[in-house]
Amino acid sequence: MKLALVTETFPPEINGVAMTFGVIASELGLRGHSVAVYRPRRPDVPDHDVPREYRQIPMAGVPIPGYPLLRMGLPARRKLRRLWSEDRPDLVHVATEGPLGISAIRAALSLAIPVTSSFHTNFHAYTSHYGIPLFRRTALAWLRHVHNLTHTTFVPTAELCAELSVLGFRNLSVMSRGVDTRQFRPERRSSALRSEWGAAPADPVVIHVGRMAPEKNYPLLFRVYAEMRKANPACRFVLAGEGPLKRALMRDHPGCIFAGFFSRDEIGRYYASADIYVHASLTETFGNVLTEAMSSGLAAAGFDYAAARIFMRAGETGLTCPCDRPDLLMAAGVRLATDSALRNRLRAAGRAAVEEQSWEKVIARFENGLESAARVERVPAGPAPVLA
Repeated sequence: MKLALVTETFPPEINGVAMTFGVIASELGLRGHSVAVYRPRRPDVPDHDVPREYRQIPMAGVPIPGYPLLRMGLPARRKLRRLWSEDRPDLVHVATEGPLGISAIRAALSLAIPVTSSFHTNFHAYTSHYGIPLFRRTALAWLRHVHNLTHTTFVPTAELCAELSVLGFRNLSVMSRGVDTRQFRPERRSSALRSEWGAAPADPVVIHVGRMAPEKNYPLLFRVYAEMRKANPACRFVLAGEGPLKRALMRDHPGCIFAGFFSRDEIGRYYASADIYVHASLTETFGNVLTEAMSSGLAAAGFDYAAARIFMRAGETGLTCPCDRPDLLMAAGVRLATDSALRNRLRAAGRAAVEEQSWEKVIARFENGLESAARVERVPAGPAPVLA
């Protein structure tokens, strides 16, 4: 197939959506498909510096406030119509619901090109974390409208598929997430890196990887860590990532190590050099960081939903707790900080639990879904909802 993949975040950016579609673009290209990635232009990334498995078409964009390394695409319906009229794709897949993604859906529909989408981010759930809970209904109505314009919306878990179905999303299909078990593996552990952190060989190191933003539940994460440090003063806490909260977190937690932003290859060494991963977020659609941590040989604790529900069997491959019991997450963290035998057992079992979740298998199922959608003739879409 000739595929147009539209996304407002893509490697070298470090986040779940960018990582997922970087792998997908490469794997689909290796499978013989012609893949063109439409993404906002980044001045620091040469347009020609891309893998040979796909090509990139840079689009206009602007920096996202609080994330200088990320850019939001601008509306581009007219440009996309022109490009796709001259070089028509068999299918357009939209990975993000920003201005560029919405433009792509409307351009594809106007040209009767089959279009599919992915649901990655609970933007409607984020509203409460940014002090605008009244906008939840509006955000949800808009997301539902955008995704229902497409032939299929791919979501990462059956749990989220059921939730969105109740909320009125149609034509849903599950596309899980794979794990690069070669990049994220225990053998990448670095004693030199641990020394930089001030950690002795037996000291438990807790790591957190991700966007430093309100929806990641940092208040609870630091409460968990405080209890872990109280129970075992040898604990160290390392945070890797950037975001609008970073400056405040550094000010409020001077005893923690803020490692900053790293390439995807380098972050694998950071994971493997730690011992424990605590996942406090309650807004993930999947949670790639959790499976990456488990693949790297870390003992993990988290709430029982999304990736944790799929891969973590309580007490066997990780420690899980109900989403409304933050006290139990703190207790789980203390157990991991103080019980080295449990920690070591979960580190090995967690790795084993994700070893079969290869990207090759995940993308093969996704490829079948795209091929099915490409064979369906589009019908005109209805009007947008009135957002009150």
